[in-house]
Amino acid sequence: MAPTLEKTVSTRALAEARPIATTRFSVIVPVYNGRRDLEACLQALRELEQPACEVLVIDDASEEPLEDLVRAAGFHYQRLPQRSGPSFARNRGAERARGEFLVFIDADVCVHKNTLTAFRRAFERVPAPDAVIGSYDEAPADPGFVSQYKNLLHHNVHMSSAGPIGTFWSGCGAIRRELFLEVGGFDEQRYTRPAIEDLELGTWLSRAGHTIVLDPEVRCKHLKHWSLWNMIRTDVVCRGIPWVRLALRSGGFDDTLNTRWDHRLSLVLVHLIVLCLAFCWLWTPLALVAGVCGLTVLFLQRDLYGEFLRLRGLGFALRALPLHWLYFLYGGLCVTVGGALHLRDRWSGGGEAASALRPRTAQALEQVS
Repeated sequence: MAPTLEKTVSTRALAEARPIATTRFSVIVPVYNGRRDLEACLQALRELEQPACEVLVIDDASEEPLEDLVRAAGFHYQRLPQRSGPSFARNRGAERARGEFLVFIDADVCVHKNTLTAFRRAFERVPAPDAVIGSYDEAPADPGFVSQYKNLLHHNVHMSSAGPIGTFWSGCGAIRRELFLEVGGFDEQRYTRPAIEDLELGTWLSRAGHTIVLDPEVRCKHLKHWSLWNMIRTDVVCRGIPWVRLALRSGGFDDTLNTRWDHRLSLVLVHLIVLCLAFCWLWTPLALVAGVCGLTVLFLQRDLYGEFLRLRGLGFALRALPLHWLYFLYGGLCVTVGGALHLRDRWSGGGEAASALRPRTAQALEQVS
């Protein structure tokens, strides 16, 4: 049976809506270098108020020595023979895991003491979800302006999208192990480097009727340092363009997270502002149109800008505004390039290209369904 857009709750999820012990959770941490961040990540996992049954650290052939940190923390360590990407590493961890629930935590993320407890409570609800994700907290570790902006943007988008969503997040997300293995896990052949392997998995799970929930009680702290160039490159090359291609392969964007209607409308309006300002010397009323569009964007994004103001003050909010509008501008680039690549794949290769567009996760879900 082909994946469907209808969101239903699996009978397995209904049947397992009962008290759950955190000892049924296996935590999987893929890592490549980043010794200092990993040390902080492991320390946070040691301080969980309710521990997991195991913590599996899968080393993706790091160039830095990491085994001593993991052994000293009392966790399981496995080193892969060659670098194969986080999808491959997470899948190897899932194969070794003994728990009924898999909790994926990035190596540059620190869980809160109650993170696992919050996951447990989320899975105990009726109807019980198949997967749960959380969010970064309001206090990013890196003090740099771009890092603060990027992580607070992520926090706001997730906090305003609590409830059922159409995708998954592997930075701090949990899923039923049985389901994860049935669908083949993350696509380690398509994604050999960090990209949107989690979005792909979640998209097809959701399309097949499995329930994914964003629980605002599940929090973690991001340690990553963001520079302006690294942020733009990641958003465009590693996330934005592949996400557009995924959306076109799977039938369109969901109205959740940063693909909600207000974000999409803001993207269009910011591009319209640029066009109006570029040509207002030819026709003065275009400046008025640009002003109206700008006020509309401010209104649509009022919750985010209000949170910037509340958490970091007026100066931060004023600096963050043009950075956020830049985000909408290169978002338009992602739509253009991603759409063009999708059309190229559909038209240039005949049957071979059509086959390449067919996600392995979707094929597995058809068999499971």
